[in-house]
Amino acid sequence: MRKVVVTREVFKETIDFLRIHFDVTSNQDDRSYSRDELLSIVSEAEGIQTAGSDQVNDEFLDAAPQVKIIANTAVGYNNIDVQACLRRGVVVTNTPGVLDECVADYALGLMISACRRIGEGERYLRSGQWKAFYFKQMLGLDIHGATLGLIGFGRIGQAIARRANGFGMRVLYHTRSRVCEALENDLHATHVDKSQLLEESDVVMLILPYTKDTHHIIGERELSQMKSRSVLVNIARGGIVDDAALIKALRDKTIFAAGLDVYEGEPQLNPEFLELENVVLSPHIGSASEPTRRAMAMTAAKNLVAVLANNEAPINPVNST
Repeated sequence: MRKVVVTREVFKETIDFLRIHFDVTSNQDDRSYSRDELLSIVSEAEGIQTAGSDQVNDEFLDAAPQVKIIANTAVGYNNIDVQACLRRGVVVTNTPGVLDECVADYALGLMISACRRIGEGERYLRSGQWKAFYFKQMLGLDIHGATLGLIGFGRIGQAIARRANGFGMRVLYHTRSRVCEALENDLHATHVDKSQLLEESDVVMLILPYTKDTHHIIGERELSQMKSRSVLVNIARGGIVDDAALIKALRDKTIFAAGLDVYEGEPQLNPEFLELENVVLSPHIGSASEPTRRAMAMTAAKNLVAVLANNEAPINPVNST
């Protein structure tokens, strides 16, 4: 049987499904392999189900000379050198669609938490500081009727816009390619340039892929264009925001607050974030509901089966070999 490797823990149902078709080496103990260990484990694999933390580059592909498909268990794939895979005829797949609604839910949660100072309030209470009621204590920002600016307007961005409509928010969006007028009307969304979005939005939310073109798309200049009582939410990928510039903006009150699920260099993050009260921090768990993670794992597995067992086109191709 063909050999596949699953690099991190998934659900038992996914492993059972793969074992119908393949000789499976899995990491159900969820060990964090060293680079050398990982390269050794994939050495004979024809298919590899990767996690977003696995760096797939020429070194990785050299170590896995028989690999035919990399099935990334994530919608993002900035951990994979897609061009290196393409040069070697290796298919790359991802898991779009199954996490849209889950991530949109979480994005709204981060937005509300940052605007209404929920994390700060919990820390205040847990530390025993809450002794009395004060009329002007921890005043935050309203969500209802505010302007939401979405940078990125794919499936997840559109799902966020639908939720924002329920709060009576005005929705602006910025992308290189404008969506059709019918969809704009359905979502009550207006396409604007980036500068207008930054200047007019009460909440700026990032939901776009990380590429060399989007690296530090939000930096010191962009933060200075935002309202002083505005909030930045990054639910996309680390590196889209210049974290050092954001820390300075939060410290200097250039903007009101931020809600972050992703960071440059994660799982490490700039320790200066931890010194700030006006930022909500979470550990890249935007898609971490059980039904969604089950669906993501099975989607990646189904891509492996399509390509290796059924000799079919991948279900969710990132590249085309």
